[in-house]
Amino acid sequence: MIEEQNILSVQPEELVAKVTACKNDGFRLVQIGCAKIDETFEINYTFDKDYRFEDLKVTVPCANATLPSVSHVYWAAFLYENEIHDLFGIDVTNIALDYKGNFYRTTVTAPFATSGSEAKELKA
Repeated sequence: MIEEQNILSVQPEELVAKVTACKNDGFRLVQIGCAKIDETFEINYTFDKDYRFEDLKVTVPCANATLPSVSHVYWAAFLYENEIHDLFGIDVTNIALDYKGNFYRTTVTAPFATSGSEAKELKA
């Protein structure tokens, strides 16, 4: 038996309210993942309750990508959000604990936001 997977697409401005609704319904945050698809970023938020998964999907353009933080709803989200900022260059606003680009030390800025030939070297 394969469980049905519900994926709800939401706009960035709806994200905090939808995540808050998941928390109020008793879901736990499982993961936040990000991928670059053409000229957009797809960010997926996975929740679990009683072994049932629910997903929220947010798509934002790569240029000037911004996303509201959900770390005030789920504290542990600050880890995922700092990672998304450092590896993809997405500006996550109002993170509960913001590492300001120092969560990961990489040789290039936002290495997963561009192809290898476009990556900019970090200055020492």
